[in-house]
This record gives sequence, C-alpha cells and structure tokens, in this order.
Amino acid sequence: MPNKKKTWKQLLYRDRYLLFMLLPVAVYYLVFCYLPMTGIVMAFNQYQVGSGFAGIYTSKWVGLKWFKQFFGSIYLGRLVRNTFLLQFYSLIFGFPIPILFAVAVTQVVRNKNARKVIQVSTYLPYFISTVVVCGMINNFLSPSGGIINQLLNKIGIESINFMNLPQWFRPIYVISGSWQSFGFNSIIFVAAIMGISPDLYEAMDVDGANRRQVIWHLVLPSIRPTIILLLIMSLGTMMSVGFEKVYLLYNTAVYETADVIQTYVYRQGIQSSNYSYATAVGLFNSVINFVIVFAANKISRRITDTAIW
Repeated sequence: MPNKKKTWKQLLYRDRYLLFMLLPVAVYYLVFCYLPMTGIVMAFNQYQVGSGFAGIYTSKWVGLKWFKQFFGSIYLGRLVRNTFLLQFYSLIFGFPIPILFAVAVTQVVRNKNARKVIQVSTYLPYFISTVVVCGMINNFLSPSGGIINQLLNKIGIESINFMNLPQWFRPIYVISGSWQSFGFNSIIFVAAIMGISPDLYEAMDVDGANRRQVIWHLVLPSIRPTIILLLIMSLGTMMSVGFEKVYLLYNTAVYETADVIQTYVYRQGIQSSNYSYATAVGLFNSVINFVIVFAANKISRRITDTAIW
C-alpha cells in the first residue's frame, strides 16, 4: 500500500531538530542582512542626522539627486578603477593558486603525514586577524627597520618606503591576500578531488597514463563544475574590496591607487555624516555586483551548462 503524502505540519515535526539548528543562522541573516536593506530608501531622500530611525522613511524625498552627485564627482573614475583593479588582480592571481595547491597536495605529495603538515601550515594564516596581518606588513616593509629593506640594503639598494608609494599598494594587497587565504580556499577543491571515484584512477593506470595526464584528463575535468561555481561567486564581489584591510594599509599618499568605494562610503557616511549620499554610493556598488554575477551565471550556463541558478 503506497504511503500517504505527508502534510507540511508533519514534515516540520519530523525535521524539527534540523530546523532548530538552522534558526540562529536564519535570525542572523534576517537581522543583519535583510532588515538593514529597508534603509536603502535613504539613498533617495534627504536624511538628517538626529531625526532618528523614523527619519529614514519620513525625510524629504530627493529622487536620484545623490546618484547624480556621485556620477558627477571627480572621484568616480578613481574609485571604480581602484575597486575593480584590486579585485581583478586578486582574482587573476589568487583564484588559480588554491586549485594548483589542491592538485599538488593530492596528486604530487604521496606521504600522508607530509600532506597533513603542509595543509595545516597553509590553513593557519587564514585565521590570523586582518589587523595583525596589516601590522605584520607594516613591520616587514618599514623603511627604518623592516626585514625587506634590510635585505635590500645588504645587496646595495636603498630603503624603499613601500607604504607611501602608490605603485606598491596593489601588489602588497594582492600578494598578502593570496598568502593569507589560498590554503583555506583550497579545502573545497581538495574535497572535490577526494570525491573522484578510485575506479577512474585505476582505469587511467590501466591505460598507461602518467601523473600529468591523470591531472589534465581526469582531475581537472572532474572538479570543473566546482571551479566554475566558485568563479561565479567570486565575480559577484568584483566591486567589493575588503574595507578593513584597505583602511588599515592606506594613507593619503596612496589614495591614487588605494582609495576604493568602501573607504569612500566610510568617509562620507561615518566621518562626514552624509548618510544619504553614502547609502546611494553603496547601493550603486551593490547593483554593479549583482549585474556582474547575473551576467557571469548566464554566460556560464550557455557555455558550460553549469550555473548557480
């Protein structure tokens, strides 16, 4: 006798413990991600400091005034260029490294103990606070006693004030970010490689494939869907640079290459109390990110049949 279809109440009761575990996550996203989105209306009105929470919705409506002001700003080109380039370079140089590392750990390093030591040692930097990492960067690159400049002095090169030279900010940001995150980001690729059936490896061995051919014809094609999905998700943050790290590393001398949309929003909203203008700039940034990830997902679906939605 076929089982009767369960009602939604019965399904809720059956999965009550799983739903209870999910509740804190749902509350977190509701309180800190979705409810604040109602404040987007500030981008279209003249919010006055001191008018309170109700003032967000009752302030004078100004339409697209703040967007027009931002599009006419002399800082628009610099902000968009710096934000895009920092993320673009981080993607170009930072995205392939976890993939290559995962392949190397699983396919080249055969000793299990050595593999564990390598993996753990590369995961650790991810858990170092951004403040600590930026402090380490400033100490290492200090023109007066930094280890980098000491090495340069030993080979006859004068000390370089890296942190005050605009041309050095992007390499410092990208290299330090890749070093800190590549080990942790490789976990999902390692898991995908471990999920490849042993029968496929045996078939490659029977066919006489060497290690390079196994990697190229089996490992990489098997993890391609994972690579594509993570790439699409990374493209969704092309206009979102980590505020904390930029704020801790930059100064007025490197604004030319370091000032990004997030730091500009901070100065306008928090320091200058121009909340409506800062909200408009932040909304513009979010819309651009959404357009990029939507376009990337659509292109990926057409070309590879792999997509997030």
